[in-house]
Amino acid sequence: MPQTCPGNYPTKHQTENSYAEACPEYFRWIHEDLRPWKGAGITREILESSKEHAHFRLVILNGKAYVEKYRNSFQTRDVFTIWGILQLLRLYPGKVPDLELMFNCADYPVILKRDYEGSKAATVPPLFHYCGLNTTMDIIFPDWSFWGWPEVNIRPWEGTLGAIEEKAGKTRWKDKVPFAYWKGNPVVAQTRLDLMKCNGTTEIDWKARLYTQDWRQATAEGFKDSNLEDQCTHRYKIYVEGSAWSVSEKYILACDAVTLMITPEYYDHFTRGMVPMEHYWPIRPDQKCRDIKFAVEWGNNHTEEVGLDRISPHPISFDPLSLSSVLQSCKHMQAQRIGESGSRFISESLKMKYVYDFMFHLLNEYAKLLKFDVEVPPGAVELCSELMACPAGGLIRKFMTESVVESPSNTLPCSLPPPYEALELKAFMERKESVTRQVEKWESEFWQNLEKKPQT
Repeated sequence: MPQTCPGNYPTKHQTENSYAEACPEYFRWIHEDLRPWKGAGITREILESSKEHAHFRLVILNGKAYVEKYRNSFQTRDVFTIWGILQLLRLYPGKVPDLELMFNCADYPVILKRDYEGSKAATVPPLFHYCGLNTTMDIIFPDWSFWGWPEVNIRPWEGTLGAIEEKAGKTRWKDKVPFAYWKGNPVVAQTRLDLMKCNGTTEIDWKARLYTQDWRQATAEGFKDSNLEDQCTHRYKIYVEGSAWSVSEKYILACDAVTLMITPEYYDHFTRGMVPMEHYWPIRPDQKCRDIKFAVEWGNNHTEEVGLDRISPHPISFDPLSLSSVLQSCKHMQAQRIGESGSRFISESLKMKYVYDFMFHLLNEYAKLLKFDVEVPPGAVELCSELMACPAGGLIRKFMTESVVESPSNTLPCSLPPPYEALELKAFMERKESVTRQVEKWESEFWQNLEKKPQT
């Protein structure tokens, strides 16, 4: 039977509570991502210039969504991205303003800063995407997997996060396997192939336990043996990028383990708010094995100390001739606390409400920049939850059913924090850099001096 969008869902909703809680700090990056258009705004001509990179155009007009598709994306990335936006409209009916945007669903950001310097600074194409680099200007949006990734049998985020927390909470941190764990597809990136060299040898144990995911076999079996909640058995989990950023980051951080983060090149919508040694332990890409071993040794020797929630970025002096002296100099920290803090960040600041609120504020701030009347192009079609879910089958329909917003929210979106002041942002970035450099100094000096010692 032909499907149509029903007319019985509320187009407006009065919330019961007029109080809006404060958004997490990482929402401030919304202002930074939209800064290139703060001056002159976004004209129709500038918007159309991003069409060549887009998989689809999204139009929101009078609370309804219309999509004009340009090319196929990988797997169902576009499907679940659009699905997520439709759920936002159901969560906050009548509150999302009219707008038009272009969305790219590929791995890599494409709007390069170097191409829009000087006189071209006012012509930056506004393109929404899942990740960015320090050298790009794509507008960062939550990735599709928050609503499910059927091709690899990953459920929507809310259910997955609950399952991870439940399973991870059954084992005390001290009772977990005292090694660093990673499982995935190493062939998609050189940095992952390099990581596989950190598996133990007869000469040295790098304290890492690394496993290759056989994607062909796993796909044939429906990834039935790849439940994310079953991979929280170790004290340490390694995050390493794939072709670009990896959606695995949030699942790893949620595991109540110390995340050993191999310094990423890419960022997604929430990671710029995280701080090294508060939410994760930084690992140098060119010293993976040594840094992993150092981090695990340090953590396993610091299971009892009462740690601080934050580490001071100021250097800590120590005698680098032995591991024990380094560990004593860090005695005010505790590895478990880093793991707990990282998991708490995910649990509290990346809950599904905040995913929707981030989308809400990003689209609201973006719509303020548009300098043209929003129109539905001839090639666009109206979409709603029913039109997408009813014809679907298998895991696509299952995950849509699981993640559908069934009624409007009775709470307001969180309150968007103000933009960073220039000096404030500079201080925040310098703090993160200072902490990372200090950890790298500990690691480098330990290994340098250890190699000078005579072998016994």
